[in-house]
Amino acid sequence: MIQETKRLIQRPREDRMASGHIRPMNPENTVRYGEIYAAAFSGEPWNDPWDPADAVIHVRELLESKQSYGMEYVEDGKVVGFILGTSMLFHYGRTFEINDLAVDPAYQRRGIARQLLERCLADMKARGIAGIHLITAGEGILPDFYQQYGFTKENSVILMGLEM
Repeated sequence: MIQETKRLIQRPREDRMASGHIRPMNPENTVRYGEIYAAAFSGEPWNDPWDPADAVIHVRELLESKQSYGMEYVEDGKVVGFILGTSMLFHYGRTFEINDLAVDPAYQRRGIARQLLERCLADMKARGIAGIHLITAGEGILPDFYQQYGFTKENSVILMGLEM
């Protein structure tokens, strides 16, 4: 089962390969990004009940950050996915946090997330970023997906939360 999951992640079915292009995110597409985000994160593995209007606000706030970076994936003239994050300076250099990597569920399993992530990693390397971080589901296919690119579980820090 694990090997099959890895195979599907690494090599999407040829008849469903994406044929679009990547370009910088455009604030004019914020509503579309919110729709994609709400649809993608309302499904597996997250199952978060996102309201699309709240997702638009979420994306807009990240896009408005002075240190934001975002790329969108366009297929047949329609935005179908995006990657978005922000950078921050630390004592050891500037780091980048991938806040969102989302693909419209109707376009998933076609290699779009892979293409967006690979573009982001190349861009961050070219910018001299010291490290890249993200938060993802602890189980399922997502850890395997990110591990393919060298991401590892950090043991020196923990994620803590406080509900208010």
